[in-house]
Amino acid sequence: MSPEPQTGPASRIADDFRTAIKDGRLHPGDKLPTVRDLADQYGVTRNTASKAVSILRSEGLIVTRYGSGAYVRQSHPIRTLGPDRYARSKWQTTTVDAHTEDGRETIQQDGDQTQDVRRVPADEEVAAALGIPLGATVVERARTVRRDGEATHTVTSYYRLEDVEGTPIEDDRPGMAGRRGSFAILSERGLEPHDVRENLKARMPSVDEAETLKLPPGEPVVEMIRWTRTADGRVIEYAKGVHAASRFEWSFPFLIPD
Repeated sequence: MSPEPQTGPASRIADDFRTAIKDGRLHPGDKLPTVRDLADQYGVTRNTASKAVSILRSEGLIVTRYGSGAYVRQSHPIRTLGPDRYARSKWQTTTVDAHTEDGRETIQQDGDQTQDVRRVPADEEVAAALGIPLGATVVERARTVRRDGEATHTVTSYYRLEDVEGTPIEDDRPGMAGRRGSFAILSERGLEPHDVRENLKARMPSVDEAETLKLPPGEPVVEMIRWTRTADGRVIEYAKGVHAASRFEWSFPFLIPD
């Protein structure tokens, strides 16, 4: 059975506020009327007014704060991710270009990251990706990446121990690995990255992911799985990233195959 169309009083109230948010009459951080005031304004029950607020919250347009009320969600700059971000010229770059949600302004964001580095036994997924025995020791490098002080995504990378042992990739101090990042370090060890494969899928976040990325209720994440290989096909990094869906867009230009 298909869902009923959203045409009831609660949906009409939500439509009014959705339009006000999108056309700029309501700004990020503005407070919405209370449920009681909404009910009086529209001549509906408080239950109906509460449903309207729930619709807006589920769409990620507003956030609710216990004991305070509902507020228009703060917007975040959107970063476009494409193949050029792996260019050698950008291996040591800590700033990125992003644009506003309406696309009318391009801005530059300063970045930083915290990280947790440890040696762990490879589970089935990591062992298969790196082509090593189950339980072999790998280096796990988990990062939370921030732009202008806001967490935007997390990335956890796995490397063969013999590939990175004793290098800055094992350094858990905040920031990039070494002066030029992990790709440059791998290159210096004769393991120059040659090609990258990425798989993307959207899903709802776990509780921990939503807390780390400060996601409003109803916002999904985009999970990115990455394999980085040398020219002879050796996988030198296997990575899993979790990105706040509203803060990124992916762009993949390509030639049409024969």
